[in-house]
Parts: sequence; C-alpha cells; structure tokens
Amino acid sequence: MPSDVESAFAVWLTGLPSSGKSTIARALAAQLSSRGIKTALLESDAIRREITAHPKYDDADRDTFYATLACLARLLVAHGVPAIVDATANRRAYRDRARAAIGKFLEVYVRCPLAVCRERDPKGIYRRAAEGKAQNVPGLSAPYEPPLRPEVVVDGERDDPAGAAGRIVSVLEKKGFLPHGPGGGARD
Repeated sequence: MPSDVESAFAVWLTGLPSSGKSTIARALAAQLSSRGIKTALLESDAIRREITAHPKYDDADRDTFYATLACLARLLVAHGVPAIVDATANRRAYRDRARAAIGKFLEVYVRCPLAVCRERDPKGIYRRAAEGKAQNVPGLSAPYEPPLRPEVVVDGERDDPAGAAGRIVSVLEKKGFLPHGPGGGARD
C-alpha cells in the first residue's frame, strides 16, 4: 500500500477568468471527498487576498504569486495532501514551473469563449476593465497562453461541472494517481 506522500498529486485548473475553474474545482474536491480523499483546494483569489495586500497583476506580481502557489501545492503534495489549484496562471511558464516542481501533476484547461466569460463576470473583472478600472486582465489587456498539452480539456461553456470533475477523476485513475472506483478499490 503506498504511503499518503506517494499517493498525493496536484491538479491545476487554468483558463480565462470566469471560465468555470472554481466551480469545477469545488466539484472535483467534492467527488474526491466522497471517495474518502481529503484535498486542499488552493483558490487563487482567496490566497492572493492573504499574501498580497495590494496586488498589481503585472508580470512581476504574477510571477511571484504563481511561484508561491506552485510552492504551496508542492509542499502539500510532499506531505501527502492532494492539492487542487484553481488559478488562471495566464502564462504557460507559470504552469510549467509547477509541473516541473510536482511529480504527480495534472493540468486541466477550462476552455471558454471570452464573450461567455465577459457575460458571466461574477467578480466584475471585465466590467472594471471596460470602465478603465482594471488593468492586465488575461484575455483582454494581458495575454492568456492556453496549455499546449493539458491532460484534460473542459468546455467551460457547455460541460456540466460534475461531469467535468468526473472526467478529471477518470484521468487521475488512468495515470495511477488514484485507485480505481468510488470506494478506492479496483474495478471489476
């Protein structure tokens, strides 16, 4: 039986702001919890509020912030706690750095048209950008570099969050990061 440390992994959900990352991350955490797997959900918005009093969202600020998220995920995994990271991480380099630092790493791209993200806009990011009150918004005034080879691609406009989370769980099983089946045992 592998130790907790050997069985821990990280899942990084990336996509434009308002693409559905947080909803899918929570659905994934719930599905893993129902299997008896306790995870740490690293929501970038909540963590940024704690570690960055006045975020600038410029390249230097983002580089430091995403390096910190990757470090937190690596430490959790090293201590046997699976980590789910919900963070835009608009540059591939941020996510690639996390992948290199964490042995068992799964990248999930929540692909969603910019128009849909702008329409949803639960935090008002796009509205503030249109009013000139928010700068460096990924997909608008800052680049967003989609992953080149994510392990899972989710359609943030059409996919049901629970179904998307189930697909992520299936890939975790296929990669050997999780035992097969809802109870953690092998399937017949």
